[in-house]
Amino acid sequence: MTERPMPRSIDRRKFMNGGWVNPDGDRLPAIVEIASVLVQTRPERLETTAQAIEALPGTQIYSRDPKGKLVVVIEAADTGSVGATLNVISSLPHVLTASLVFQGTDTG
Repeated sequence: MTERPMPRSIDRRKFMNGGWVNPDGDRLPAIVEIASVLVQTRPERLETTAQAIEALPGTQIYSRDPKGKLVVVIEAADTGSVGATLNVISSLPHVLTASLVFQGTDTG
């Protein structure tokens, strides 16, 4: 009968900072692309546009101005997905402009 290997000790500092490890001992990647977009719409279409944007996966309305401006945060797995979401937002009805303001990578 073979003996089971001893469980590996957990690095407390890595654990507290979210550094989970897989059985092979490698840290699992936790990369997220984050972008902020300024969206301009007509003031009377602000709520309709906000609802359409919030229905998209990975989007959140961070701020809104009654003059027709929305600050949208996009979280996605890669830059291609951020770009695709930005294209969808800019092609929504009543969106006059959708401008990328910030894009960065969060490595967890």
